[in-house]
Amino acid sequence: MFKNTSLLLLMLLATSVAFVSCDKDDDDDDMNTTMNIVELAQTDTTLSILVDAAVKAGLADDLSADGALTVFAPTNDAFRAFLAANNFATLDDVPTAVLTQVLLNHVVGAKLLSTDLTTGYQNTLATYGNTTSAIKLFVNTTGGVTLNGGPTVTAANLEASNGVVHKIDAVIGLPTIPTFAVADPNFSTLVAALTRPGLSADYVATLSGTGPFTVFAPTNAAFADLLVELGAPVLDSVPTATLELVLTYHVVSGNVLAGSLTEGQIVTPLDGGTFTIGLSGGAKITDGSSRVSNIIATDVQASNGVIHAIDKVLLPNP
Repeated sequence: MFKNTSLLLLMLLATSVAFVSCDKDDDDDDMNTTMNIVELAQTDTTLSILVDAAVKAGLADDLSADGALTVFAPTNDAFRAFLAANNFATLDDVPTAVLTQVLLNHVVGAKLLSTDLTTGYQNTLATYGNTTSAIKLFVNTTGGVTLNGGPTVTAANLEASNGVVHKIDAVIGLPTIPTFAVADPNFSTLVAALTRPGLSADYVATLSGTGPFTVFAPTNAAFADLLVELGAPVLDSVPTATLELVLTYHVVSGNVLAGSLTEGQIVTPLDGGTFTIGLSGGAKITDGSSRVSNIIATDVQASNGVIHAIDKVLLPNP
């Protein structure tokens, strides 16, 4: 009799503890989703510098407002490394305008859980110069999530009332044109061409400069087709002088967005020659050798210019 009664009491006690435990977990989840992004970050001791940075840049209210945002949040260690790499002793030494753009470069104007992320470009809230052209963020989900070829997501899906936070292990610097060329695997042959030993100029350094530049960037498939066209077994088979003429023929001065291209427009690359824009039946380029390339992706906005991807390597006058 007493044994059965004791067993019953133990079962009731265990059930009560289980219900309390579940209620506590539910309360924790509810607490997280009722906090906005800034409040959530304030509860995480590894994100305190991010909170201080948001306050210094005047973005705390924006990140607290109703809406749907995704914040890729650098940890304190990531911020310390960023400050040291850029010769800033403290956060206060970072110019406010620079800090603001860097922080906005970590924010996407939509709620993207880890299951929503796919390999490709996202618009950040940072913008190019005084324009409204959104600076892009290249997300690569192959083997985890990396951003612009560097920072990695280390903790995902910290949900808030106005979006979601993904913690990352490095600050995402404002991207230059080479940043995207290196980060996007579709441009790996272009990167190999730009960095080939023996070239007369450091093209990566040039395209990392102030600019602005517009680059019509051939994809890997475009380069593969060119090698067949030239009868060259590999990229290194193309003479250096020929390769340099081809590379400079794809670069134009200015931040030329797709919307500003017009039918029949004559474009003059940095190192001379011309090519012609066509818009009928889709945006395309007729190069100096009368070959036609399709513009297959537009307005990959960097901090020093813009990339448009093309499906055929452009060749100047023969």
